[in-house]
Amino acid sequence: MSGKIVVMGLGSGDPGQLTLKVWNGLQGAKHLYVRTEHHPVMDLLRDHQIRYTSFDKVYEAHDSFPEVYAAIARQLLALAKDEAEEIVYAVPGHPMVAESTVSLLREQCEKEQIGLEIIGGESFIDETFTRFGFDPIDGFQLLDASTINPAVLSPQLHIVIGQVYDTFTASDVKLSLMEMYPDDYEVVVGHALGVQGMEQIIRVPLYELDRVEGYGNLSLIWVPRTEDDRVRNRTFARLHEIVATLRSPEGCPWDREQTHQSLRKHLIEETYEMLETIDDDDVEGMQEELGDLLLQIMLHSQMEEETGTFNVYDVVQGLNEKLLFRHPHVFGDSTAKDAEAALKNWEQMKAKEKQLKGEASKRPSVLDGVPRELPALMKAYKYQKKAGKVGFDWDRVEDVLDKVAEELQELREAIIDGQAQGEEEQALEHAQKELGDLLFAAVNVSRFIDVDPEEALVMTNHKFVQRFRYIEEQLRINGKSFDQTDLLEMEQWWQESKRFTP
Repeated sequence: MSGKIVVMGLGSGDPGQLTLKVWNGLQGAKHLYVRTEHHPVMDLLRDHQIRYTSFDKVYEAHDSFPEVYAAIARQLLALAKDEAEEIVYAVPGHPMVAESTVSLLREQCEKEQIGLEIIGGESFIDETFTRFGFDPIDGFQLLDASTINPAVLSPQLHIVIGQVYDTFTASDVKLSLMEMYPDDYEVVVGHALGVQGMEQIIRVPLYELDRVEGYGNLSLIWVPRTEDDRVRNRTFARLHEIVATLRSPEGCPWDREQTHQSLRKHLIEETYEMLETIDDDDVEGMQEELGDLLLQIMLHSQMEEETGTFNVYDVVQGLNEKLLFRHPHVFGDSTAKDAEAALKNWEQMKAKEKQLKGEASKRPSVLDGVPRELPALMKAYKYQKKAGKVGFDWDRVEDVLDKVAEELQELREAIIDGQAQGEEEQALEHAQKELGDLLFAAVNVSRFIDVDPEEALVMTNHKFVQRFRYIEEQLRINGKSFDQTDLLEMEQWWQESKRFTP
């Protein structure tokens, strides 16, 4: 070993919090370094003429805290090597609580063959329990204000947020908390907890969090635990709990009776209702329909959880892993300069994923993998895309248009022949086949001009509805009903409607 670093905790602020072991170590240190002078215990060291060197200048030389902490760790390692003896490094609070420099030293000292000893001090967490008056056995989260993520917030636990250095950080914390909590939810700000003459405890509604004065190195925020439905109902865990209750013996008789098969039609209906809100650009409706669609996913997952096959968290895990695997240009080393390249990556990783799962041999046909229950229009589009990828395709869109004209002529002939022969059932079957060929050829055109046929038909349906409703409106204005007009008059109104619905 070349040298040794002894890390000592200075407590959360009040000099009376220093342990005897730490105090003796500070007094006896030959080489004493402190992360910052901005700590009440520093006055005690100066009063006893204990010499030290601080790293405060490192903060001025870097733009971010991670860079500062990394620089301090590097300097300490270099000092330990140069001195080839013990150096003491003193940090606020407890060295193992929210102290990034110590985390870095723990990672690097062993690699550099430098000894490391950690001597604890009272943490700001200890004073938090005492001054705010909650028992940690109830459960609590300790979060860093600089990296707080709304997704990890657990409102049924007490939440303590440290490293709230300034008003800007408090503002970021406020915005993150507002993702989960109501604007008027009461939170508590603590400045210099346990430090005589400096302590402040301030209770404010969440929206005023960044209006509190006095944020600094000794500041933190406490968000009390809650069972308030306004908060709990914003969590995924609560949704899982509600669905499980609905399916339980004490739950809803209707929900208990459902099976995958009985819910099948509801899943389809909710999907189409969701699509309708997209077409109507109905944001409020979209929010509601997404919830209804999510309920279907939760119910199907809950049924399997009851049998022990999988649960909704397995579903989430599988989706996360699939997204990570199929986006190497985002989460890996690959690149994708545009959407087309990204889609190519997706398809390549999808094929690799199937190969790893041993699924490739189960699908000998190029056309395999298209869902059975897709609407026929969408299914035709996907079949043609798959066939086109292996070269079974037209060369030019003009050839496809010729094919449409050919199929249209064959449909005409089938209808005329059927009328002439008078064999109604056979004629209908022949015309039906020819109509299918025509539609299939039209889908091929859509693929060549890079237009989704389903979306194209949706637009046309929407346009038809608007124009037909114009006719209905004109009838109402003129005091007429459909049996009091004729096709010629309706056609005139139809042509008029085109000015409003291009």
